[in-house]
Amino acid sequence: MTHTTTAFQSFGIWLAGRRAELALTLRVTISAVATLAASHILHLRIPLWAVLTAVILTQLSVGRSLRATIDYFIGTVGAAVFAGAVGALHPGTGELALATGLAVAVAPATLLAAINPRFSAAPFTAVLVFLAPTITQASPIESALERLFEVAVGGSIGLMVSLLVLPARAHDLAIAAAAHMLQLMARLQPGLFGKFTQTLDQGPLLHLQDSIGKALLRLETTFVEARQERMARLSSEPDQGPLVRTMLRLRHDLVIVWRAALEPLPEPFNVQLGPCLTSVGAAMADHLDACARALLARRGPPSKEAVMAAIDRYGAEMAKLREGGFTRALPAHAVEHVFAIGFALDQIRHHLADLDRCVSELAAPGRRNARV
Repeated sequence: MTHTTTAFQSFGIWLAGRRAELALTLRVTISAVATLAASHILHLRIPLWAVLTAVILTQLSVGRSLRATIDYFIGTVGAAVFAGAVGALHPGTGELALATGLAVAVAPATLLAAINPRFSAAPFTAVLVFLAPTITQASPIESALERLFEVAVGGSIGLMVSLLVLPARAHDLAIAAAAHMLQLMARLQPGLFGKFTQTLDQGPLLHLQDSIGKALLRLETTFVEARQERMARLSSEPDQGPLVRTMLRLRHDLVIVWRAALEPLPEPFNVQLGPCLTSVGAAMADHLDACARALLARRGPPSKEAVMAAIDRYGAEMAKLREGGFTRALPAHAVEHVFAIGFALDQIRHHLADLDRCVSELAAPGRRNARV
């Protein structure tokens, strides 16, 4: 019984962490079944294409579904008209003539899709429209019109299901993606700033750096989908553009710190500045994690007093070393190394202030003054 209970608990935890995926599964299933039913009611010759369209266009978020539907319609309409015209004007019926006509229909559509990814559905549609008459005995023009009707049915049902069945807003997914990136950054801070004073295993830190880069790409993709929702008047939430730009700048700041930490600080800078940098790393970790929780809870930003105080302490110690003339005794590359750290911390100071503004703007109206 203990093993059974543990298994059920583990399965429940797994399900709780896969809500978005389970909701997408439900939406895709409903889209497929509803489109099949609509195809039979409308007497579509080949329901397969309408069902495939609905499945393809039912995406993880409303914004992604809307964008996929628009792109799919654009690619389909142009390719269907062109391939239908090629089929209607095609003189031969033999295998060689059929292959030649197929090449004429597919080649321009493929070139267009290669130039602009929005037309990625064009080659697929060109093949269907041109070859469908060999299966259904319909004329090329009828094949093109039926393909357009199939896409209209499948795309409309897919989009309606995305809007009505457990809709996932790209705005919320973008906020979650930003919070996840902040949490990854928070986990990196102790090791990143700890590299100045101790030798650490690079493997976990490199893995975190790669994960942060992937998280940024996911955030940028989701932001485009959220913007699509706002353009279609499906969302009135604030623009996440400033947040995306701030996250990119913070990512660049951490890369600068990473490069500066590749070699140890010269003496006596290591003794004086090492503990300050360790404190900066700890304060940064706490602040970034608190910002992530504030974003998810739609609350105002946490206080950044601790991290700013840690950066100020570093600046004060660095000023003492400069006043003592220690920088004059360093070779040029060591001076650049030391001042690169100060530059990165100054940038972090500014960008954390930008992050606070973004968290405040994205907070719920009644919770902007709430603190984590």
